[in-house]
Amino acid sequence: MATIMIPTPLRKFTGQKSTHEATSVDVKSAITQLIHQYPSLQQHLLDQNDQIRSFVRIFVGDTDYAELDGPDTKIHDQTVISIVPAIAGGIPCVQVPSDHAKG
Repeated sequence: MATIMIPTPLRKFTGQKSTHEATSVDVKSAITQLIHQYPSLQQHLLDQNDQIRSFVRIFVGDTDYAELDGPDTKIHDQTVISIVPAIAGGIPCVQVPSDHAKG
């Protein structure tokens, strides 16, 4: 079975489970299986067209699935799928001096 790694911000929708074992042949069916098990994840992972949201990254091993075959990327036993949601916030990389910010 492949293992889906559940990121900390989404664990509140999985009963605090950090992993899910998927018996699927590709990434799309593994994510579908995960959402079937935990329906409240759907709104956080999929858009209105049932596609992975643009701000969610899926990695198969160490490779972004977009660099592979996307949702059709084949998975096998021992495959690790990681879900990486975007995190907002933090500090800006470049700060404008206060005298420039005024006008």
